[in-house]
Amino acid sequence: MANIEHVQYVNVPPALVYQALTTASGLAEVWTQDLQFSAEIDAVNEFRFGDERPTKMKITALIPDTRMTWHCVDSDPEWIGTNVSFELNDMGNKTAVTLRHTDWREVTEFYRFCNYNWAIFLLSLKQYCEGGAGIHYQARKF
Repeated sequence: MANIEHVQYVNVPPALVYQALTTASGLAEVWTQDLQFSAEIDAVNEFRFGDERPTKMKITALIPDTRMTWHCVDSDPEWIGTNVSFELNDMGNKTAVTLRHTDWREVTEFYRFCNYNWAIFLLSLKQYCEGGAGIHYQARKF
């Protein structure tokens, strides 16, 4: 199995990063404005990206200011059954955010594309948390 793993340093406390990752308003700025999101264990949240098949993620862990994990229940077939986690580590005046997208069946062109886009997600998260505006899907030029 293949995994994607990135780390980003955000110059705000973990509580602010956690809030961005666990609210519809935060994820709308960071990832996509076309979403339905509720931060509850077992909630299945939906994220939409243009004409693509909606991505449905079930929340499997929520530890305030520390961790959130999702299990993909519907999306592009390569995503179904994979897991995404966000781990937040307090580093004093900044937060280390480790994003992992695990349990890919193989490394494919789509895996590589997603690897790049998760890095953009973390850049968007950093910009949103530090400056108030992320780079959500609808604002990006592909």
